[in-house]
Amino acid sequence: MSHNHNITLDESAVEKVKYLLALEAKDNLRLRIAVQPGGCSGLIYQLYFDENMLDGDCIVNFDGVELIVDKMSIPYLEGATISFEDTISKQGFSIDNPNASGTCACGDSFH
Repeated sequence: MSHNHNITLDESAVEKVKYLLALEAKDNLRLRIAVQPGGCSGLIYQLYFDENMLDGDCIVNFDGVELIVDKMSIPYLEGATISFEDTISKQGFSIDNPNASGTCACGDSFH
């Protein structure tokens, strides 16, 4: 039994994930976001494709893209928004997280 989470995948991220999933040519992949110890601020984001479901995973479907989060990461990510930026200065996924009290210059870790 999986539950919902309160993490948003915005339209730009959904489109990019659909594109990347099409390249993978597998139909059992989901996008997983997790928080793990590490980085210069104490915690880092992990964003990757996963074909496994873990006990306690929460899942929300965004227009055909399933975003899964493990139960340990949810408190750190509640209310966060994942988007995809494609500009001259930055290309890649970004996470706007209201729970991050301090971030580092690289933007990949927080506490």
